[in-house]
Amino acid sequence: MIGRLRDLRWRWLIFHYKYKTRNSPESKNKSDLSLVCCSDGANENCVGYAARDPSGVLSHYKFNRRALGADDVSIRITHCGVCYADVIWSRNKHGDSKYPLVPGHEIAGVVKEVGSNCHRFKVGDHVGVGTYVNSCRDCEYCNEGLEVDCVKGSVYTFNAVDADGTITKGGYSSHIVVHERYCFKIPDNYPLASAAPLLCAGITVYAPMKRHKMNQPGKSLGVIGLGGLGHMAVKFGKAFGLNVTVFSTSISKKEEALSQLGADKFVVSSDQKQMASLVKSFDFLIDTASGDHPFDPYMALLKTGGTLALVGFPSEVKFSPASLNLGMKSISGSVTGGTKDTQEMIDFCAAQGIHPMIEIIPIQYATEALERLVKKDVKYRFVIDIESSLMDT
Repeated sequence: MIGRLRDLRWRWLIFHYKYKTRNSPESKNKSDLSLVCCSDGANENCVGYAARDPSGVLSHYKFNRRALGADDVSIRITHCGVCYADVIWSRNKHGDSKYPLVPGHEIAGVVKEVGSNCHRFKVGDHVGVGTYVNSCRDCEYCNEGLEVDCVKGSVYTFNAVDADGTITKGGYSSHIVVHERYCFKIPDNYPLASAAPLLCAGITVYAPMKRHKMNQPGKSLGVIGLGGLGHMAVKFGKAFGLNVTVFSTSISKKEEALSQLGADKFVVSSDQKQMASLVKSFDFLIDTASGDHPFDPYMALLKTGGTLALVGFPSEVKFSPASLNLGMKSISGSVTGGTKDTQEMIDFCAAQGIHPMIEIIPIQYATEALERLVKKDVKYRFVIDIESSLMDT
């Protein structure tokens, strides 16, 4: 019944989008814009949704993917997660957006073609693509499976300049061509819709948790912030056998943290009495909050030798040196993860039955989804059903 209602809702959204576009005053005086001004040229082989200016409004767009190379995999995209990075670059928040811009770096789909030298994948395999699609493949970090830290710089999945000089375009599109090194095998029994958010939100918290050995049963973990990243940190923490406490400024998140995600405890971080009662209680903290917040109160919660892993992006990080020096504590930063950790995480999620909590949407709803994401109005990740909705545009 729920699936039927969702299908009807999608059909209404798609119809509404088409009707509004085709019956606007502008459309009555112009030919089909998708053919006239929403494409790269006469030989487009890919269709997607792109932002064309800092308004961040996404609309139908045709463009050309590169030809399949010997080491490449061509992927029919079925799903793409919606990340805050999509908001940042669609709206040119960093001043370096390259329009038309096709967002999306949480990509899941099915292999439709492989190059002559591709040995890891075959047609029909379920695969994923994350936040980067190229690197030098020869430096010490690439050789260790840490391509994201490539000395020459990794090439991001969208809005980046690739080795051939072209601008990368992301997963809000029908297919993508990627070197096999940057593709990940998704087990056939793991839903592609669930796999998509793992490629950014999942690996962003999994990588530092593994690096700092936050997988020791019985240890205590505090998760700061409960959003796309935070909810995955809770899920991983419980799967690792940790005692997990969620910290949030919003008491409204208590029920979902405890009942839906299985956290052991919930703390309102603005409650000084609660915070004071937990001094030196945690082996680990993982900070997923991107809003500005004080760090000293959290550092006080760490046991001697404890570690705070920062994966959020506040505008500044301020703390007293005493917060580190007294108790031999440390703060460590992290952004996503390498190919080895990413494949390991996907396999772990499939084996443990770990699924992100998602809201599936049609691509016609993408602009509204970005706006809702800004307002933190999602639990906990939007996933675009590319396969079912893009064909109807």
